Amino acid sequence: MKKRNFVLVITVFLFLFSCKNKSESKESVAENTTGLPNYGNVDLSKVFTKDDEQLSDKNSLIQYIDQYYKKVWEGSDLSGGILVAKGDDILYEKYRGFGRDGNQMPIDKDTPLHVASVSKTMTAMAMMKLIEAGKIKLTDHITQYFPGFPYPGVTVKSLLSQRSGLPKYEYFITKIQPAPAELSKTYITNQDVLNMIIRYKPELARDTETGFMYCNTNFALLALLIEKVTEIPFSQAMKEMVFTPLKMSHTYIFQEKDIPTAAQSFYYGGNRLYPLDRLDLIYGDKNVYTTPRDLLNFSKAMYSKDFLQPELMQMVFTPYSNEKAGMNNYGLGFRMKIFDNGEKLTYHNGWWHGTNSVFAHLLKSKVTIIAIGNKYSNRVYTALALSGLFEDFPAQKDKLHSVMNDNQDSLKNGHEVFGE
Repeated sequence: MKKRNFVLVITVFLFLFSCKNKSESKESVAENTTGLPNYGNVDLSKVFTKDDEQLSDKNSLIQYIDQYYKKVWEGSDLSGGILVAKGDDILYEKYRGFGRDGNQMPIDKDTPLHVASVSKTMTAMAMMKLIEAGKIKLTDHITQYFPGFPYPGVTVKSLLSQRSGLPKYEYFITKIQPAPAELSKTYITNQDVLNMIIRYKPELARDTETGFMYCNTNFALLALLIEKVTEIPFSQAMKEMVFTPLKMSHTYIFQEKDIPTAAQSFYYGGNRLYPLDRLDLIYGDKNVYTTPRDLLNFSKAMYSKDFLQPELMQMVFTPYSNEKAGMNNYGLGFRMKIFDNGEKLTYHNGWWHGTNSVFAHLLKSKVTIIAIGNKYSNRVYTALALSGLFEDFPAQKDKLHSVMNDNQDSLKNGHEVFGE
């Protein structure tokens, strides 16, 4: 009999959470920041204030974000959606472009788009819910669940924190000689990836737990673990545990049956379609299709103490990659930037084919910044710099200043400047 009882418990619990506090007042935009320069026609010194009732300051902030949108999104002919919210209050939201070839499927608030590696945040939180339910442990070794897995040191935590040392599936499978039968398939599955790891035992890219290495294999295996523990398909587990309870009604895991109807992605410039390839059905590391509003619901859930036990949520946003000095770090399914002033920006970006995405989840201000583009452009990543408007992130303010003052190097090199 399938182990559905604890999934049902989690579903009911999250449903109750989603219905909670509907009468709470919306949080204000106010944040006290002084000495900010003027960007464009908006005086940012008036954007932030201790007086929560000064609507004009909120309007100034919205006006500034609108200037950013017109400069970067409209000016670069980006396609997709952007949303900025503080708590329940959506401050700014815009959509443009088309979801499918031939100018079909005009993108609006209800159009699910691929968020690529932002999917990792949702895979991670589903796993944390299973840990909270006592169905799996962070310290469990992957060999406990997958007989024949050749790396005994790899644990659930080392997958979540990107410290497993596993090779990247998108590369190691191409080096196997002679080519395995799986590579002749139109689409490779997560199980195929695991089978090839067990059969061919590719060399670890680095010793487990000795350092951070961003690797899609980690989250493809986490998705299989979720299937193993729940004994239901990953798409169904995510729907029952996360999407439905949090009222993410336009969110799903992309499968082959969705190819004729799902939003597509495009090359930058013109409307040339980015074709699918054999890796496009692997999930966990990617393949969540969602909307900015649905992703906001997910973000708001993580701000609540009722979604996940506080001690587990704290672990999600704890930096684990401290062996190398620098601003960039990784928690459990979340990137972070830790600045010299001690402030921490928590977020995840995404890229796959023609998709670029940004999901910033600001812990202090409870601000969510979401940008999803389906016409490949590094400029989508500049949305992360909007975080500097809400918290004391000097580097992000500098980047935003650079963008708004027509620094073309920042715009052209968005991937390097803002990062995936």
